Amino acid sequence: MKIGILTSGGDCPGLNAVIRGIVLKGIKSYGHEFVGFRDGWRGVVEGDVMDLPRQMVRGISKQGGTILGTSRTNPFEGNGGPEVIKANMERLGVDALIAIGGEGTLAAARRLTDAGLKIVGVPKTVDNDLDATDYTFGFDTAVQIATEAIDRLRTTGESHHRCMIAEVMGRHVGWIALHAGMATGAHAVLIPEQKTSMDQIVEWVKEAHDRGRAPLVVVAEGFVPDHQDSAHSERGLDTFGRPRLGGIGEQLAPEIEARTGIETRATILGHIQRGGVPSSFDRVLATRLGMAAVDSVVEERWGTMVALKGTEIEHVPFEAALGNLKTVPQHRYEEAAILFG
Repeated sequence: MKIGILTSGGDCPGLNAVIRGIVLKGIKSYGHEFVGFRDGWRGVVEGDVMDLPRQMVRGISKQGGTILGTSRTNPFEGNGGPEVIKANMERLGVDALIAIGGEGTLAAARRLTDAGLKIVGVPKTVDNDLDATDYTFGFDTAVQIATEAIDRLRTTGESHHRCMIAEVMGRHVGWIALHAGMATGAHAVLIPEQKTSMDQIVEWVKEAHDRGRAPLVVVAEGFVPDHQDSAHSERGLDTFGRPRLGGIGEQLAPEIEARTGIETRATILGHIQRGGVPSSFDRVLATRLGMAAVDSVVEERWGTMVALKGTEIEHVPFEAALGNLKTVPQHRYEEAAILFG
């Protein structure tokens, strides 16, 4: 078979390891041929491909980003659509697609599968918010990067007796904030799943300060204080019509300082969490998912994605991954909240 690979949506540590796992398993076990579509669905719609022989994937598992490029192209808009994509695949001799991406990518893959295309998926999101898999690659790396950055913030906070706020990624869920906050000993972790009052935040900050500590607050970008109706956004909408988040930390800092009298600084970690080399955990997980995706193609499991369940890789339908966010459960937040203040 000739199999096409695409990476779509936001970049993420581990994408190249997936590509490598797919190509090596496909060539060594099945003798398949591979091409990569450049820049996600754009390459599929426009028929823009590159060959992926074995030498092209040599040593790439340790590289961040994606050698194929990515974009947030909607394959159903503009000159796209199932018939255009099907015609491109036939012209290029591509028998099936492996789509690597998050909820938007998998939703598009599902619609195209319903239209008769042969597609399997590999889940990708640093937020770890896909319900059908226990972990997604990129999450472990993002948490590690956030942890290292917050450790650095803490030293300057302690030197100046300041309250430090670290804003991390997490549009709808607080997994990165929860894990990084627990790892760094944060005195408060603020996540989208939990409406928290300014009074409570201030109380935690004061408790830490009264013990002689420099208070540390970790906040997810999608956190909504209980006096607000929606997440903080001042940069308009993205290509999918969603508000561009970022800045809640800078909104909280002057409020905390005014209420406590403690000098407060906020730092937004932003895209640094998605960059650089993937952790060893993410390299292994991404490689295993890529190898399993080739098995999905061989077994003609169209409309499914590979997922981590416990320590095993399973095949689940796209429907299982779509529509249900994997949010932080109440008991996990309460477990962490014992350490606040």
